[in-house]
Amino acid sequence: MTHAELLGRHRRVLPSWLALYYDQPIALVDGAGCRVVDAEGNEYLDFFGGILTTMTGYNVPEIVAAVRQQAGRMVHTSTLYLIEQQIELAEKLAALAPIPDAKVFFTNSGTEANDTALMLATQYRRSNQVLALRNSYHGKSHSAIAVTGNRSWSATTLSPFQVTYVHGGYKYRSPFGHLPDDEFIAACVSDLRDLLSIATAGDVACMIAEPIQGVGGFVVPPDGFFAAIKEVLDEHGILLIVDEVQTGWGRTGEHFWGIDAHGVEPDMITFAKGLGNGLSMGGVIARTEIMDCIRANHISTFGGNPLSTAGALANLEYLLSHDLQENASKVGQQLRNDLDRLATEVPEIGEVRGKGLMLGVELVEAGSKLPNAAMAGRVLEAAKHEGLLIGKGGLYGNVLRIAPPLTLTPEEATEGYAKLESAVRTAQRE
Repeated sequence: MTHAELLGRHRRVLPSWLALYYDQPIALVDGAGCRVVDAEGNEYLDFFGGILTTMTGYNVPEIVAAVRQQAGRMVHTSTLYLIEQQIELAEKLAALAPIPDAKVFFTNSGTEANDTALMLATQYRRSNQVLALRNSYHGKSHSAIAVTGNRSWSATTLSPFQVTYVHGGYKYRSPFGHLPDDEFIAACVSDLRDLLSIATAGDVACMIAEPIQGVGGFVVPPDGFFAAIKEVLDEHGILLIVDEVQTGWGRTGEHFWGIDAHGVEPDMITFAKGLGNGLSMGGVIARTEIMDCIRANHISTFGGNPLSTAGALANLEYLLSHDLQENASKVGQQLRNDLDRLATEVPEIGEVRGKGLMLGVELVEAGSKLPNAAMAGRVLEAAKHEGLLIGKGGLYGNVLRIAPPLTLTPEEATEGYAKLESAVRTAQRE
């Protein structure tokens, strides 16, 4: 079936607000490693990995074998029963997390994970007041949208929380952005203290924050930013929830968790996407006293089911045994060097940022900081024509998002950069 036929069927039965990339959307039907094939037989190098989800690549034999073996035995049993794979995965995650005495609860997605963490925090602190960062994104549910500081992704102002949005680490568009990193951090901390005094009623439950903002355009705060923020939170007993849905598992190269760049011990970590490598997988890692604070009955019908946890275990083992964090660091630096060089030649590139294999390119009108969403759209289309899949995000839709599987080779990075540079040059001319 052609893409045009699929699009017609899609539009008849799926919501009009369900976003699709490209003027002529495509269906991806097969893949291997970092490459995918669409329904019409076209091959692409994938630099977006299903929105940072295909962490170790497509059709990894060890992972496929684990999923196939489990599917041949039992696909599902709920958390009303003991699940050995779930227990083993929780043990591994508790050991890997920078949280002492940790427990793990599994969900189906990052949205559900953030829902759970917010419920835990508000129950533990007996407060519905929440701090969130401007330009943030935490999911699509009612409560996740309520703490999302990005108007493009906020479908409603109705909220179960009293939310106060504080300055994040987006230096490029911050009124404090001209300051050196240490002074920038100090200004954001001062603003946080001020907001706690004037915009809250005290006894705030938590702050939820992405170490690097994903949908917000791969915004990277200065290292140490969250350490300074947490000093203030600790003074008030406010919990820190770190949303590692996009930054976890070594994607940033330098650390296993994004928050590690700040030397911070969070109270909770939420995760999803990459751990499942495409299987429905998310969850919360929290200090025991926080995780155990719920007094009502609670289960998860699908979260942590045998199939997802078997696949996640194989995926995590592959990641660790092949040292993909180190690969993300080396190959990510190669890509970053190429992009930095391109930025010196293309005046529409306002900023290149990111860490490891999580890189953003913010496009602007030449000679200004005015967002250039139109050019970002043209680059997206031109990259597809070149055989490269990338993402797009940012508050104004003007940031290219580059996040390949962590198995990307230096040769594939060179190939992908050449395709991306060609796409940028094409978009410049149009």
